[in-house]
Amino acid sequence: MPILSVENLTHTYNQGTPFAKAAVDDVSFSVEEGEFVGVIGHTGSGKSTLIQHFNGLLKPDTGHIFVDGRDMWEDKTKIREFRFLVGLVFQYPEYQLFEDTVYKDIAYGPGNMELSQEEIDRRVKEAAELVGLKPRHLEQSPFELSGGQKRRAAIAGVMAMRPRVLVLDEPTAGLDPKGREKILSMIYNYHRQTGNTVILVSHSMEDIARFANRVLVMNKSKIEMYDTVEQVFSKAQRLVEIGLEVPQVTQIFLGLRERGIDVPSNIYTVEQGKQELLRLYAREGVI
Repeated sequence: MPILSVENLTHTYNQGTPFAKAAVDDVSFSVEEGEFVGVIGHTGSGKSTLIQHFNGLLKPDTGHIFVDGRDMWEDKTKIREFRFLVGLVFQYPEYQLFEDTVYKDIAYGPGNMELSQEEIDRRVKEAAELVGLKPRHLEQSPFELSGGQKRRAAIAGVMAMRPRVLVLDEPTAGLDPKGREKILSMIYNYHRQTGNTVILVSHSMEDIARFANRVLVMNKSKIEMYDTVEQVFSKAQRLVEIGLEVPQVTQIFLGLRERGIDVPSNIYTVEQGKQELLRLYAREGVI
C-alpha cells in the first residue's frame, strides 16, 4: 500500500473571481513507503501548492489525499494526526525559530505529541545528531548559530516528530555551495538511516539526479512526468522544452547527439558520463 496517494486533486486560487487560476489541476499519483521522490517544475508550475496538501495545510477543492491508506479529510477533526505523519519543511525554515535554546526549538514539535519527557529528550538528541549539531549547540540560542546551522536546527525540529513522510520545499535555497552540500548530505543520510519516505522539491536537476529514485515533473498545474530518474532524464529534450534546466552533463550529451555521435540521452551524472565516454573511445578505437 502506498504511504501517500493523491487522487484527482484540484486546487484553485481566487475561486469565483475573474482571477481564478487552478494551481493544481486534476493531479493523481502515489508514493511508496521508503521512496525518495524529487519534485521539479518551472516557477508557477504548482509544486508548492501541491505539497501543501500533503499534511493538510491546504484542502483540495476536489479530489482526495490518502496517507497510509486513510483519507485525510474524511474527518477534519483528525487533521492534526496527519500533520504528525507528514512533516513539511518550508523554504527558509530558520525564520520560524523562536525558542530561547536550540533544544527547546527542536523539542517543540515532539512536545505537542504528548510524549514523555524522556522520549522527547531522546528524539531531540537523535535529530540533532542526524543534522550534525553538537550537544553544545543545543544549549545555545538558535540566533547564535550560523545560517546553515539555523536551517539544520529548524529541519531537526520536523525530523524529531519522526514523520512517516518528510517533505522539503527547496531546503537549500539561499545557501552557499558548502551549506547546500551539508543540507543535502544530511537529508540523504536521514533517508538512508531511517528508511522513511522523503519528498524533495528542488530547482536543481543535479540534486534530484544525485539523490532521488523517482521524479515528479510539474508543468502548468499538471503532472508532465512521473517515473524513475533514468526514465525522466531520458526525455531531456522535453524537459528543456518546458523550461527546465537539465544537468550540465546531460546537456553535453544532448549536444553530442545533435552532432551525430551515438551516445545515450539519459546521462544525468558525471560518473555515467565518464563511463559512457570510455565506452565510446574504446568502441571507436581511440583507447
